[in-house]
Amino acid sequence: MIVAYLTGSYPRVSHTFIAREIAGLRALGIEVRPCSIRRTEAAHVAGAEQLAAQAETFHILEAVRSRAGLRALGSALRRPGRLARALGMAWRTAPKGVRGRAYNLIYLVEAVVLADHLRRIGAAHLHDHIAMASCTVAMLAAELADIPWSFTLHGPDVFYAPLHWRLDEKIRRADFVSCISYFARSQAMLFSDPAEWDKLRIVHCGVDPARYAAPQVPGADRLLFVGRLAAVKGVPVLLEAFARLRVARPGATLTVVGDGPERAGLEAAVARAGIAGAVTFRGNLSQDGVAEALRSADVLCVPSFAEGVPVVLMEAMAAGVPVVASAVGGIGELVRDGVTGRLVPPGDTTALVEAINAVLDGDFGGAGRAVVAEHFDSDREAARLAVLFTAAAGNAAWPEGPR
Repeated sequence: MIVAYLTGSYPRVSHTFIAREIAGLRALGIEVRPCSIRRTEAAHVAGAEQLAAQAETFHILEAVRSRAGLRALGSALRRPGRLARALGMAWRTAPKGVRGRAYNLIYLVEAVVLADHLRRIGAAHLHDHIAMASCTVAMLAAELADIPWSFTLHGPDVFYAPLHWRLDEKIRRADFVSCISYFARSQAMLFSDPAEWDKLRIVHCGVDPARYAAPQVPGADRLLFVGRLAAVKGVPVLLEAFARLRVARPGATLTVVGDGPERAGLEAAVARAGIAGAVTFRGNLSQDGVAEALRSADVLCVPSFAEGVPVVLMEAMAAGVPVVASAVGGIGELVRDGVTGRLVPPGDTTALVEAINAVLDGDFGGAGRAVVAEHFDSDREAARLAVLFTAAAGNAAWPEGPR
C-alpha cells in the first residue's frame, strides 16, 4: 500500500514527529512517499536524517515550474469531469474576496500537479499534516486523483480561523481525521456536523523512547526551552521568570533551542535584563541534538500561550526531565500536575517562577517515562494510523471509538 504524505514544507526541524510517523508506518510495510508544497530552506533542515528525507521528497512548486507541470495539466484536461468538480470545489470553499478566490485557484494548480504525481506512483491514499493551505491542496488533489484522503489536525493555528480554512468542509470530505489530542478532536467537533464525529480519531504524535534513554549529565538549576521563537511560545514570560529566578538561584542557566522571527528581539531582551551570561541561544538542532540538550537539563519550560500537544514535552518526559508548562490546549492530556511536572496559567510569571522552583527542589522526572511509553510511543501510534489507512482503503473493518 502506497500512502503519499503531504505538508507545506517537509522536512523541518519542528516536524520530527512526521519523520517518526513515516518510519513507523514503513516498519509496518506501508510505503510512504513524502510530498511537500515547497522545498524547506537550508536553515530549517538539521542533521543527516532530515537531509535524506529532503532528498526523497517530491516538491510540488518545483514540479509546477518544470515540464512535469505541463504534463500534469495535460493529464487533468483528459479528465474534464474531475477537473470541473475540483474547480467547483476550489471556488465554493475559497475564503471571501478576490484574494481568497485567487489563492484557491493557485492551490488547484498545485493539486493538479500533485494528483498527477499520485497517479504515477500508484498512491492508494493521500494524508496531509497541518490542516491549512496544504490540506486544501490535498482535498483538491484527492478529488482529481479519485483516491481516499485524510489529514492530521494539530492546532492551534487552524483554530484561530476555522471558517477561513473551511475546517468543516475538510472534515466532511476526508475519509478520516487524525486528531493529536482530545482537545483537537473537541475543536473538530465544534466545527463539524455530529454525523461526522465518528471519523474524528485520536492518534497522538509520538516519540521513540529509546532515543532519550541515555543517563542524565549531573548538574543543577539548568533550564531548557525548545521551540520556534515566535510570539505564541511565550518566551518573553520565561525570560522575565528566569531573571527573577536568578535572585534566589544565581547559578541558574537557560538554554534556548530553536529559531524564528522573534529571535533578535529575545536576544536584545536578554541583554537589557543583564542575564546574557546565563542564557545561551543554540538555534535549530537535529533530533539527536535535542536529545543531547535534554540530557543536560534539569527542567524543560514550555510557557506557550496556545498549543496542541508539544512533542518536546514527550521527548523531555521520555528522557526523565521534569517539565513546567502552560495549562493550554492539549498539554494537560500529557502533563500531570505534581506528578510528571507542573502546569501553570499561561502568561503568569509569578506562577511560572514558583513552579520552576518547585520542580528544581522536587522529583518529578521518573513518572514521565511511563506516561510516554504507554500513550505516546511513535511506533504504537503509527500502528493506529496504519489501521485507519487500511480501513479507508476498504481492506479492514472501521475501528470503534475515537482511540
